[in-house]
Amino acid sequence: MTTPEVEGLLRDLGPQVLGTLVRRFGGFDTCEDAVQEALLAAATTWPADGLPDNPRGWLVTVAVRRRTELWRNEAARRRREENVAALTPPEPEPVSGVDDTLMLLLLCCHPALTAASQVALTLRAVGGLTTPEIARAFLVPESTVGQRISRAKKSIKGAGFHLPPPEERAERLDAVLHVLYLIFNEGYTATSGTELHRVDLTTEAIRLTRQLREQLPDDGEVAGLLALMLLTDARRPARTRADGALVPLAEQDRRRWDAGQIAEGDALVTATLATAPIGPYQLQAAIAAVHDGAARAEDTDWTEILGLYELLTTVAPGPMVTLNRIVAVAMAHGPGAGLDGLAAAETDPALAGHHRVAAVRAHLLDMAGDHEAAVTHYRLAAAHTDSVPEQRYLEARAAQLTPSEPTVRAP
Repeated sequence: MTTPEVEGLLRDLGPQVLGTLVRRFGGFDTCEDAVQEALLAAATTWPADGLPDNPRGWLVTVAVRRRTELWRNEAARRRREENVAALTPPEPEPVSGVDDTLMLLLLCCHPALTAASQVALTLRAVGGLTTPEIARAFLVPESTVGQRISRAKKSIKGAGFHLPPPEERAERLDAVLHVLYLIFNEGYTATSGTELHRVDLTTEAIRLTRQLREQLPDDGEVAGLLALMLLTDARRPARTRADGALVPLAEQDRRRWDAGQIAEGDALVTATLATAPIGPYQLQAAIAAVHDGAARAEDTDWTEILGLYELLTTVAPGPMVTLNRIVAVAMAHGPGAGLDGLAAAETDPALAGHHRVAAVRAHLLDMAGDHEAAVTHYRLAAAHTDSVPEQRYLEARAAQLTPSEPTVRAP
């Protein structure tokens, strides 16, 4: 087994093992430390010795041993005067085959935490995102995310590991959905690195959302989020060329889109819009369905998309919603209208200086025929993104619009 394969397996198993330990022992922080050490041990041992027959069981066993050592050390520090026999931990239980990932997700969205801390902790513990990745998803400094995670771990120390009652589950649902949404987005368009997609994250987000829908089949927003993920992920096969270069939506070969995912997502959003109160995920899924329903880019109904964005702006305003609405305005009413909206939107601190603002401005200037200004903003956007595929695409667009120097022949 190659190292990348081991890394992928450990990413999948890490949250499951952490969930098992927290359910069995409590003490999120100590359990997380133990699981991290087990993962490090596996990353060193498995490539050399081969994959164990039961990788999850191997990790649980090693993590439990390490957690026991940490528990004994902590107990000894606090209770040195007591009898050593009193420090004996419970006997290890057989490794359960139950996947505790969803339970872990709900624990991370504990009502004792602020919404921001719920999302940050869950992205770290369940999604496996790094602190910089979470910071970029939130458009906040890395130090802020680190503090949120640290405070969250302290707040839920000793919290019970069980499915919350229905009345409490409703309180956690918004944070859970937002977490899954961010995990999916990071996987679909990675904020840094050489790859545009992180399929492990999009797959995990879809899997967890399916599990959530099984428990809450009548919730419109759960269905809407699943529909949004499916309709969006359906385009993934056409989003990159063989060399990994990004292909924008308007230029994609739509024959490569996943028709099965589109059909499932479209059926979900159609059913939930007709039966459930309208929410932001349903509206975003409806927008994705309009895009996916167009056989060609020029067939896209931008007037309908703009209407949906107007409603989304009322239901769930935010900087990215504002930016996407401006694109819809430009496509429906011309680039001048979009540029006017963009100038007003830049007063939002969350958008000021963001590379996507520069990219949108470059695109609209390109549409308007101001190629020289478009080149400037394409290059500005490229300089401010950490995603290599995005950088290459933006630089390529700038190069296409840059007039070549005339060749001077010798007399």
